[in-house]
Amino acid sequence: MTSLASHLSLPPAHTAEDPSPEVRTLAERVFHQLQDAIVRGEIAPGSKITEPGLSKTYGISRGPLREAMRRLEAHRLIERVPHVGARVVQLSMRELLELFDLREALESMAARLAAEHMTADEIAGLRNVLAVHEGQDDLKSGEAYYQREGDLDFHYRIVLGSHNKMLMNLLCDDLYYLVRLYRTQFSASGSRPHRAFVEHHRIVDAIEAGDAELAELLMRRHVSASRENVADRYAAALEQKEETKG
Repeated sequence: MTSLASHLSLPPAHTAEDPSPEVRTLAERVFHQLQDAIVRGEIAPGSKITEPGLSKTYGISRGPLREAMRRLEAHRLIERVPHVGARVVQLSMRELLELFDLREALESMAARLAAEHMTADEIAGLRNVLAVHEGQDDLKSGEAYYQREGDLDFHYRIVLGSHNKMLMNLLCDDLYYLVRLYRTQFSASGSRPHRAFVEHHRIVDAIEAGDAELAELLMRRHVSASRENVADRYAAALEQKEETKG
């Protein structure tokens, strides 16, 4: 596993019981490196991870690593399994489809609200994000459609544009990294990357026109298409895994 470029951000204020600022800053960097590696599939779903192994890979002490792993667990990217230890989360097919059902309902609602509440500057920012995506080599080649987290993530910006704090808490925090993991690893198939990009533009058009009903419908169809694609690829991956075992 290779070290990825870090995304540094200032840690929140700490109390006497919290790690030191230096530890928290280092833990923040390691958290972003690990979550990016997990999302990209460089650390495979279901993989067992250990503090000694990660400490050796990233060359850091156990303190910052434990803090980073606590955050990964809070964001549902790793889980503690009895008699196994920590491992990268691996959803069952049923859990995966349930996650996408939730996305379809909540993100279509977010698109409707975005059409009602997004400002002209926010919409311009959304189009700028798509302009950045259009220049990506993976999208040009049709291999994938990878979106960096946060402000460079189209779906993240739509949810922020809803101006609904409950949706933001659910989709930009609680479920965000888990959704990104499966959206990234299973979204590239055939013509899907280019189709998804075109669908993004149509959603923005509806939002800019203030057509809440159309924005909601287009987002629902967009997530539903992604759900079907992910389900097909997930099933194919499981079948290939079984054939390899045989």
